[in-house]
Amino acid sequence: MRPLVRLASVNAASGRDLRTGRIDTAALVGAVAALDADVVAVQEVDHLLPRSGGTDQTAALAAGLGARGWFAATLHGTPGEPDGVREAHRTLPGEPSYGISLLVRGDHDAALGFRELRMPAGKGRLPVLAPGTGVRWIPDEPRAVVAAVVRTPAGPLSVLGTHLSFTPWQAGRQLRAVQQFARTLPRPLVLLGDLNLPPGIVRRVLPWQPLVTGPTFPAPSPKVQLDHALADGLPASVRVEGRIERVGGSDHRAVVVDLTF
Repeated sequence: MRPLVRLASVNAASGRDLRTGRIDTAALVGAVAALDADVVAVQEVDHLLPRSGGTDQTAALAAGLGARGWFAATLHGTPGEPDGVREAHRTLPGEPSYGISLLVRGDHDAALGFRELRMPAGKGRLPVLAPGTGVRWIPDEPRAVVAAVVRTPAGPLSVLGTHLSFTPWQAGRQLRAVQQFARTLPRPLVLLGDLNLPPGIVRRVLPWQPLVTGPTFPAPSPKVQLDHALADGLPASVRVEGRIERVGGSDHRAVVVDLTF
């Protein structure tokens, strides 16, 4: 097992290329695989949805990375479409859905399996400009956290992946719920994800160690950091190198962290 463990958080935007508006799962898989990460938290993942060709994007990403993948559905149906969308209280493998994934590669396989926390939707609505129809108000959606305890050269490492609400007050409440959920997991621990909150608010709600700093959104010319990697209980002997990278045509940049034991 190599002494370096690479973690990444990627908002996949369902594989949609910001420049063309088209979904290309193969391009997304190639871009994520190019990060060469051992653990990847992925947000905005399609599962058997017609808009992405009925592909199981978690399985495709896992295969491209040589990893084991876990998908947590937060919605059944296609986000933004008012008809036929409902909250996902659990993942149904054969049901077209949308949610988050956690991928764990090779030697770092999830030693204690995957765990989930599910959080209810907020009451907020997000204005989205839809071509030809003007502004549509999209309701908030339920959120989830996926956690795994993975193997490293120095022993177990807990890794959590999440995607929080676009409503700041609701995202803050959810971040506190993540903290409570994480109390049951061994340290050291790293939280990865699109938290939809800037660093100042994140620090006030959850005073864990930031491993990457810098703007991540919007990807072409980022102005604010919404995507984070936060650690709790990381030994001082571990060398940390963090960076921000473009991943395909996503509207978010990815955060990548190298932990050298």
